[in-house]
Amino acid sequence: MRDSLHTPVLIEEVVKYLKIQQTGTYIDCTLGTGGHSLEILKRNPDAKVIAFDLDEKSLIQAKERLKPYADRVKLYHSDFRYMPDLKIDFKEVKAILIDLGISSFQLDCPERGFSYNQEGPLDMRMDLRNNCTASKIINKYSEHHLAQLFYDFGELRQARRIAREIVSKRKIKEITTTTELLKITEKVCRWKPQKGKTHPAARVFQALRIEVNQELKGLSHCLKRTIKEMPPQSRIVAISFHSLEDRIVKHTFNDLAQAGDFFPQIKILTKKPVQPTEIEVSSNFRSRSAKLRAAERI
Repeated sequence: MRDSLHTPVLIEEVVKYLKIQQTGTYIDCTLGTGGHSLEILKRNPDAKVIAFDLDEKSLIQAKERLKPYADRVKLYHSDFRYMPDLKIDFKEVKAILIDLGISSFQLDCPERGFSYNQEGPLDMRMDLRNNCTASKIINKYSEHHLAQLFYDFGELRQARRIAREIVSKRKIKEITTTTELLKITEKVCRWKPQKGKTHPAARVFQALRIEVNQELKGLSHCLKRTIKEMPPQSRIVAISFHSLEDRIVKHTFNDLAQAGDFFPQIKILTKKPVQPTEIEVSSNFRSRSAKLRAAERI
């Protein structure tokens, strides 16, 4: 098993805000390879974990990793957005964790096509049952649709030019690999490595990944439904890795913390998002963009 499986992001901060010392059930909405759940189970012998993940391969890794605690774990190969519809006894739930990032396990598999740093097929599906791939989007979407996608989900200023170049290239030959898309992006953006600058392909790939997996669809609605089911004094922790996700979490928490026509539903525990320390970033560079927000059910 890769070492990258052993680096859950913001682990001490997650443990602190989840208050994992309590006896009860903890829900890990995005299990990945099980890093956060493993820490909960190791540190609290009275904790039970219910966990969700769309990626069957990640679930297999996590199941093996959590094997010593199998009697306290229940795994679902499902989108956590369906959680409020399942027969979960929320009275026993003490805390819920939603880690919205992509795992190192997924990024480090070239055949999954998530990373522009490795050549592989333009796939990007978290759930392999999904019929939509990044390749289908790149080769089938109209120029306007692609430009809108890169602008909305990648926040790219060069969105139109990248879309135009993609459409031009695909008329000659279908674009099927991560390397082909990387070269197009570098050409259009005239990319030269600069310290502190994010590669434009990161935003292109982010936009495609969000579209393939519909990552933002219904996120706010799901958060509201889930929080409504939570018992008083239980907690919810959300970790996001880009501004689009963080904005949704922030605004949803703020809405539920305000006394509009109803009483406030939550108390926000993090006035500002909690971010990794320099020490954590130096040991796990992929944690650099993580932002943690936490709230408690009233």
